[in-house]
Amino acid sequence: MEILAAAARLFAARGFHGVSIEDIGGAVGVSGPALYRHFSGKDALLAEMLLDVSSRLRESAAAVVTSSSGPDETLDALLNVQITFAIEQPALITVHDRELGNVPEPARRQIRRLQRLYVEEWVTVLAELHPACPPARLRAATHAVFGLLNSTPHSAGELPAPSMRPLLRAMAHAAIGAAVNTH
Repeated sequence: MEILAAAARLFAARGFHGVSIEDIGGAVGVSGPALYRHFSGKDALLAEMLLDVSSRLRESAAAVVTSSSGPDETLDALLNVQITFAIEQPALITVHDRELGNVPEPARRQIRRLQRLYVEEWVTVLAELHPACPPARLRAATHAVFGLLNSTPHSAGELPAPSMRPLLRAMAHAAIGAAVNTH
């Protein structure tokens, strides 16, 4: 949705509290009050934005896990989902990192639940690949890989996406290897 994308760019650039509903409306060519037809307020818009991205990531992971033929292929597909997100949605990464605390509590719980489910898809695949590795270590490795991949807003524009993708993939594999091979 155009409104959510515009709000994400504004929130990433100026912070949640530095953006008014009028700013968001202006970014999509409508008056600020016109946005109230879609959202009850700025916090509801932020909640919808983060719920939407969390749902999409979770659904993508579930689709990958159910359609891939084996754990190696599944891990590569999961990496592709996360790398694509990291490269194409740096504003959403920034907004999530900085603004999740501004989401009303019921929606924040939903977002966190979706994120936990997303992580568990990864942990399940990694457990198939590395059955001797404890799940807590695989979970920690998954979060570390997300941190690595989601650091792309800090390097946006440094490398073109065709160069960034293989770099991120290699680094993610190296991080997973380090996690499962050191005890």
